[in-house]
Amino acid sequence: MSASLALTHLVPLAKEVDENKVTPGVLGFIVFAALALAVWGLMKSMNRHMGKVTFEEDPEKPKGAAASGKGSGSGAGPGGKASPAKG
Repeated sequence: MSASLALTHLVPLAKEVDENKVTPGVLGFIVFAALALAVWGLMKSMNRHMGKVTFEEDPEKPKGAAASGKGSGSGAGPGGKASPAKG
Protein backbone atom coordinates (compact mmCIF):
# COMPACT_ATOMS: atom_id res chain seq x y z
CA MET A 1 0.00 0.00 0.00
CA SER A 2 2.75 2.47 0.92
CA ALA A 3 4.67 1.60 -2.25
CA SER A 4 1.76 2.72 -4.43
CA LEU A 5 1.52 5.96 -2.46
CA ALA A 6 5.24 6.57 -2.95
CA LEU A 7 4.91 6.00 -6.68
CA THR A 8 2.02 8.45 -6.96
CA HIS A 9 4.27 11.16 -5.51
CA LEU A 10 6.96 10.38 -8.07
CA VAL A 11 4.68 10.67 -11.11
CA PRO A 12 4.53 14.51 -11.05
CA LEU A 13 8.33 14.60 -10.79
CA ALA A 14 8.60 12.51 -13.93
CA LYS A 15 6.55 15.07 -15.90
CA GLU A 16 9.11 17.80 -15.16
CA VAL A 17 11.87 15.86 -16.93
CA ASP A 18 12.67 16.70 -20.55
CA GLU A 19 10.55 14.47 -22.81
CA ASN A 20 13.37 13.99 -25.36
CA LYS A 21 15.87 12.70 -22.80
CA VAL A 22 15.75 8.95 -22.14
CA THR A 23 16.86 7.76 -18.68
CA PRO A 24 16.33 4.52 -16.76
CA GLY A 25 14.63 6.44 -13.96
CA VAL A 26 13.54 5.21 -10.57
CA LEU A 27 12.18 1.91 -11.89
CA GLY A 28 15.54 1.09 -13.47
CA PHE A 29 17.29 1.82 -10.19
CA ILE A 30 14.84 -0.35 -8.24
CA VAL A 31 15.31 -3.27 -10.66
CA PHE A 32 19.10 -2.90 -10.55
CA ALA A 33 19.10 -2.73 -6.73
CA ALA A 34 16.87 -5.83 -6.51
CA LEU A 35 19.22 -7.75 -8.84
CA ALA A 36 22.24 -6.63 -6.81
CA LEU A 37 20.59 -7.81 -3.57
CA ALA A 38 19.68 -11.14 -5.17
CA VAL A 39 23.25 -11.71 -6.37
CA TRP A 40 24.62 -10.76 -2.94
CA GLY A 41 22.22 -13.24 -1.26
CA LEU A 42 23.13 -16.01 -3.69
CA MET A 43 26.86 -15.45 -3.17
CA LYS A 44 26.42 -15.50 0.60
CA SER A 45 24.44 -18.75 0.37
CA MET A 46 27.03 -20.30 -1.96
CA ASN A 47 29.82 -19.36 0.45
CA ARG A 48 27.94 -21.02 3.30
CA HIS A 49 27.36 -24.20 1.29
CA MET A 50 30.95 -24.36 0.04
CA GLY A 51 32.14 -24.08 3.64
CA LYS A 52 30.29 -27.31 4.47
CA VAL A 53 32.06 -29.30 1.73
CA THR A 54 34.88 -31.54 2.89
CA PHE A 55 37.44 -32.41 0.26
CA GLU A 56 40.32 -34.82 0.57
CA GLU A 57 42.54 -35.15 -2.45
CA ASP A 58 43.50 -38.68 -3.50
CA PRO A 59 47.22 -39.39 -3.43
CA GLU A 60 48.83 -38.98 -6.81
CA LYS A 61 49.40 -42.12 -8.84
CA PRO A 62 53.01 -42.83 -9.77
CA LYS A 63 53.76 -41.83 -13.34
CA GLY A 64 55.67 -45.03 -14.14
CA ALA A 65 52.79 -47.38 -13.25
CA ALA A 66 50.42 -45.94 -15.82
CA ALA A 67 53.00 -45.80 -18.59
CA SER A 68 54.54 -49.26 -18.11
CA GLY A 69 51.23 -51.11 -17.74
CA LYS A 70 52.13 -52.76 -14.44
CA GLY A 71 49.38 -53.71 -11.99
CA SER A 72 45.70 -54.21 -12.65
CA GLY A 73 43.75 -51.97 -14.96
CA SER A 74 41.78 -50.20 -12.23
CA GLY A 75 44.54 -50.10 -9.61
CA ALA A 76 42.34 -51.81 -7.02
CA GLY A 77 44.02 -54.24 -4.67
CA PRO A 78 42.57 -57.36 -2.99
CA GLY A 79 40.46 -55.36 -0.52
CA GLY A 80 38.93 -53.16 -3.21
CA LYS A 81 41.12 -50.24 -2.18
CA ALA A 82 43.69 -48.64 -4.40
CA SER A 83 47.21 -49.84 -3.72
CA PRO A 84 50.48 -48.17 -4.71
CA ALA A 85 52.33 -49.60 -7.68
CA LYS A 86 55.16 -51.98 -6.91
CA GLY A 87 58.33 -51.28 -8.74
